[in-house]
Amino acid sequence: MNKKNILITGANGQLGREMRKVLDEDIFVNAIYTDVEELDITDAQAIEDCVLSNKVDYIVNCAAYTAVDAAESNMELCTKLNVEAPTLLAQTAHKHGAKLVHVSTDYVFDGTNCRPYREDDPVCPTSVYGSTKADGEKHIIDVAPESIIIRTAWLYSPHGKNFVKTMTELGRSRETLRVVCDQVGTPTYALDLASVIKTFIDCDVWHPGIYHFSNEGAISWYDFTLAIHRIAGITTCHVLPCTTEDYPTPATRPHYSVLDKSKIKKTLGIEIPHWEESLTQCINILNNNQ
Repeated sequence: MNKKNILITGANGQLGREMRKVLDEDIFVNAIYTDVEELDITDAQAIEDCVLSNKVDYIVNCAAYTAVDAAESNMELCTKLNVEAPTLLAQTAHKHGAKLVHVSTDYVFDGTNCRPYREDDPVCPTSVYGSTKADGEKHIIDVAPESIIIRTAWLYSPHGKNFVKTMTELGRSRETLRVVCDQVGTPTYALDLASVIKTFIDCDVWHPGIYHFSNEGAISWYDFTLAIHRIAGITTCHVLPCTTEDYPTPATRPHYSVLDKSKIKKTLGIEIPHWEESLTQCINILNNNQ
């Protein structure tokens, strides 16, 4: 059986690190891990050279500009990484017969729904970050309609900078925290997302299109923080709820961005873990690494 050559961009980020875990376990995979030092994904020739020299069968794009607030004043760089780079990856994949899996976000929606967002709901981003991710999706579909786009939300892992790690650190160092209680969504453990991406690649039939993936359930940032502290055994920090109005940020965030995962569950025949189950798994790793 021939090995699958899989190119991972953004390999040092949260999702990229988890992709290493799931791919390195598979003896039938040859993974090419790249981050900005190894591959400039804004350089069309560099992408083509990498794809051809490694005979790439699949590209998993884990790279993105994800600093939501900073994006408001860094539109040029955000556009370069979230629109131009994915378009170049899609063009190269299409040209050379490789399959692209691209990761997008719940921020393509405005958050005014009162039911989970489906893949065919119209996008209506309210931030530079959300707008560039929506544009990136559109460009990919235009140049490589055979691609898979997975929208996710509230991503965290034991690596890098994320909400779970920040709330754990602040919970251990502060007596009081104020956390927004009127923004509701679903956390996503990066390892679960990586496993789903691997499942798509392993399918006998390729399933192009847009999919939604997060863990199961819905929760506010405030309640999520309480759960993080409870599971991590943090008892010395008093967490207080506040509203979005009390905590203004440069970028407007969706008030409700729960994603409907019916399509991905039906397509792959999978069950998705509840957010608390996956959060416990992640915090156990963080506690063991202390």
